[in-house]
Amino acid sequence: MKLIIVESPTKATTISKFLGKEFTVVASYGHTRDLPRGKLGIDVEHDFQPTYVIPTKKRKILNQLKKIAKTSDVVYFASDADREGEAIAWHLQQSIIQAGKENKRIVFHEITKSAITDAIKQPRQINQNLVDAQQARRILDRLVGYKLSPLLWKKIARHLSAGRVQSPTLRLIVEREQEIKKFKPQEYWNIQGAFTKQSSNFEAKLLKIDNKKIDKFALTNEKEAQQIIDQLETATFIVENIKQKETNRSPLPPFTTSTLQQQANQQLGFSGTKTMFVAQKLYEGIKLDKKETQGLITYMRTDSFNLSDKFLQETQQFLKKEYGANYSLSEPRRYKVKTKLAQEAHEAIRPTFPDYLPEKIQADLSPDQFKLYQLIWRRTIASQMPSAKVLNTSVDLQSKQYIFRANGAQIKFDGYLKLYPDKFTISILPSFKLKEVIDLIKLEKIQSFTQPPPRFNDASLVKALEEFGIGRPSTYAPIIKTIQQRGYVVRQQRKFQPTEIGTMVNNLLVEHFPHIVDYQFTAKLENQLDDIAQGKKEWITVIKDFYQPFSANLKKKEQEISKEKIMPEKTDKLCPKCNSPLVIKISRFGKFLACSNFPKCRYTESLKPAEKKYTGVSCPQCEKGQIIEKKTRKNRIFYACDRWPDCKFALWNKPIPSTDQQTSANEKNPPVPGRKCPKCDSLLVEFGKNKKIKCSNKECDYIENPSTKEKK
Repeated sequence: MKLIIVESPTKATTISKFLGKEFTVVASYGHTRDLPRGKLGIDVEHDFQPTYVIPTKKRKILNQLKKIAKTSDVVYFASDADREGEAIAWHLQQSIIQAGKENKRIVFHEITKSAITDAIKQPRQINQNLVDAQQARRILDRLVGYKLSPLLWKKIARHLSAGRVQSPTLRLIVEREQEIKKFKPQEYWNIQGAFTKQSSNFEAKLLKIDNKKIDKFALTNEKEAQQIIDQLETATFIVENIKQKETNRSPLPPFTTSTLQQQANQQLGFSGTKTMFVAQKLYEGIKLDKKETQGLITYMRTDSFNLSDKFLQETQQFLKKEYGANYSLSEPRRYKVKTKLAQEAHEAIRPTFPDYLPEKIQADLSPDQFKLYQLIWRRTIASQMPSAKVLNTSVDLQSKQYIFRANGAQIKFDGYLKLYPDKFTISILPSFKLKEVIDLIKLEKIQSFTQPPPRFNDASLVKALEEFGIGRPSTYAPIIKTIQQRGYVVRQQRKFQPTEIGTMVNNLLVEHFPHIVDYQFTAKLENQLDDIAQGKKEWITVIKDFYQPFSANLKKKEQEISKEKIMPEKTDKLCPKCNSPLVIKISRFGKFLACSNFPKCRYTESLKPAEKKYTGVSCPQCEKGQIIEKKTRKNRIFYACDRWPDCKFALWNKPIPSTDQQTSANEKNPPVPGRKCPKCDSLLVEFGKNKKIKCSNKECDYIENPSTKEKK
């Protein structure tokens, strides 16, 4: 028997259907070993050797894999075709392979029968350079996170974190916000005319005055603009110049991870995380026509534009058959990779088969899967179609010393636009002759103001990460997700805005750890990881060169940075428990008031007291307060006595007033006792969407249906 180990059960199911009975395909469910949680796990004194542990939830899986591998003739590691996948294969090899057991590494970029069988025919050994590159990334990230984060805890607030790539990403967002706040809008005016010829209306914009092209700020106020309109109100316009030029518009290249995330955000509104989640499902396999499970796209973590020769040939055959010879190419179109090293995979993101039209398989896909697959299919197939031929026309209309220009375009041959339309305006102008008179309908002055740079959205942030060399394709979505989970940024109207705590963390890092958030330094480290992957550098040397100055600066800053200069802010309020002054502190959830006598006194209160929502039920424990609705730090609703911390009575469910009358409880209405359980005398509470009633005592099974009063 031959064993193939992949990462996910979906992928295992798909692949097993392509192979014979001599193969067993099982899933490792991702990584089976990792650095320990809660401690560094890296011996910085002995060449940064990592200590790997098996997480508790992975032990059962690993034991099963060991058992199957022991009885197998050969083990194939078939994890993903990138550094992460190579590392997963290496960890499995270290964990389950006994001495002398034959094991091989196979890679493929699409989950189709031909790709799997070809991969099995061409196995290789695990690439230690790729493993070392991934291991170096993991160790670097652990060193920064576990060494720098405790400093943030001491100087700002607990539970904060810093990261090798998350911190430069945060800096991008904070600096953009600073630009927006500093921005001062500048007024400018445009003059636009509406003209007509032979019942065909068109628009032209003021271009030149005294034969000199005007710049954006030539007209800075309404008075200047109105003076020009007054001069031209009864003027005659003649055609001064006509230019026509046919141009070819070439299709965009097929998707990489970066461009897929950008376009999925712009066209579909998907976040980077959602895009990669949906793409993973398309890659691993979808059951088509209730029979065949088939991978629909190639591997989705890549920065390569390459397309296989087989796919290119199939695409041209498909185009001739589906759209005609005019929409095919005599030679496939190939694109050059912009990045120095397209390391994550050997192909762009493409459909596995060109003739799997999105509309034909739509019934087998979820709405999100269909949208993303259609986007990938159209972009890829369009990249192998002829260029569009566009006739561009510009016409200059002159009156006195003023020249207005009208621009238009006509598509002579749509080419790739048939499948993947570009966003450009097609405005068809009427035919003109030199020196002919054109009728003016009206002139209007348009006020405008310069706009601040926009906040980053998913698409523009991914583009910036790629341009600055922060992270690599497989890390973009996790980076963005991390800074949101940490509370450093929030998404407002699909755009990222830094929080107060995020800005504070960034400012500290920029001032005291400029290397960590320096874009060029971050990009340099990524390039060094690429060098490790190519065998040009040793991973230990790269980490040592980074860690020694980083560690020295960290020790220095632990002494230099004063928490009092950062936080807290003093207030005039006194602590109600110990009469010490209250100060303003900050956590990842925002600012709050706390006792300056901490840790002897742990009193805290909200800086902006939330509106209390009363239930109208008196507290059964202290019999002085009443139960109000409250929220945990994670926004989970619970119900507690309003005399906390003197009374600590609390419930997870809303208590029921003893009166049948629905009271709108507030501070003026006195609370009433809550309804008691007929079995155990505890409070009755609401539960479920239908607001059924049950006993709050976990050991009591009393349930009541509020509509029928039927008791169980």
